[in-house]
Amino acid sequence: MKALISGASIAGPALAYWLNRYGYEVTVVEKASAPRAGGYPIDIRGTALEVVRRMGILPQLQDARIDLRRLTFLNEDGSTIASVNPHALAGSDTGQDLEVRRGDLTAALYAAVRDDVEFVFDDSVESLDQSDRGVDVTFISGGPRTFDLVFGADGLHSRTRALTFGPEEQFHHYLGYCFAGFSMPNTFGLSDEVVMWNTPGRAAAVYAVGDDEVHALLTVAQSQPRADVSRDLIAETFSDAGWEVPRMIAALRDADDLFVDTVSQIRMPQWSRGNVTLVGDAAYAPSFLTGQGTSLALVGAYRLAHSVANEGLAAYESSTREFVSANQGKIGVGDARLIPTTSQALEQRNTMLRNLSTLPELNQ
Repeated sequence: MKALISGASIAGPALAYWLNRYGYEVTVVEKASAPRAGGYPIDIRGTALEVVRRMGILPQLQDARIDLRRLTFLNEDGSTIASVNPHALAGSDTGQDLEVRRGDLTAALYAAVRDDVEFVFDDSVESLDQSDRGVDVTFISGGPRTFDLVFGADGLHSRTRALTFGPEEQFHHYLGYCFAGFSMPNTFGLSDEVVMWNTPGRAAAVYAVGDDEVHALLTVAQSQPRADVSRDLIAETFSDAGWEVPRMIAALRDADDLFVDTVSQIRMPQWSRGNVTLVGDAAYAPSFLTGQGTSLALVGAYRLAHSVANEGLAAYESSTREFVSANQGKIGVGDARLIPTTSQALEQRNTMLRNLSTLPELNQ
């Protein structure tokens, strides 16, 4: 059986690993020129830890583990509201949950499967045509191939989903925010910590997981989704901000790894149609507000491969749906508790933070 997987981030290589173990001949196509390095720290939690353990990559990920030591919240003028233990705020088990750089996870997944699976970089799916013989796939490069099964692991804005199920708008659930993420030099003097500045409906955060560079995230509340989320829109929204935000805006304008988008979830009544199936963010993106995207991708890939090889695709839907719903949560528009949209909600959040066990303040 020949299987094509579109997407080589997290769900794609994980699915390739398990399908290969079940005897499938697997091809992974990825529009980027190589596995993507860098990126924000991500969490591997609960059942997903068992998945990476069974893949044999848990020791490698434990060696790459990040342990953020504090999360500091700032007022509009840059003064400190509270410094808290990130694990206490998330309610996570520090002995179990694993936080690593996204690029470290991607590299581990790729290394685990690259010798057994065909990877095609700098290419992507142009069209899909299902028939009795399988799925005829045309690639952007022009080469047609036929596969027994096709899997879309190509993210929130999945091309596979659009070709198979129709326009994204029918599955896209906007959560009330847009954001810009990028890297910048660590001129803040931070190490293994996060600092977040807020005003109502705006947040500027820097994540320092090393000494040389920080990951910057600018998030703004928007009551209605906008199709024109851009570098200029984010910069304009924060043009009057204080603290170190002007320096972040300057870095935003020059960033070569900038990623801008809306904060959204994908919710679908079904994830398969014929011989095409979706997994990870393409099927059930939970948004970064939940911190569950990586775990959903890993567990979803494991369950999908098991179902395909043993019970059929219907088992993937029935065994995974409840898990997905629990991890997506019931987030409404503007519900992000760390990015309140009103002055009253912001003060309530700040009171909650002050009541947590605090850590010594950072040297600002």
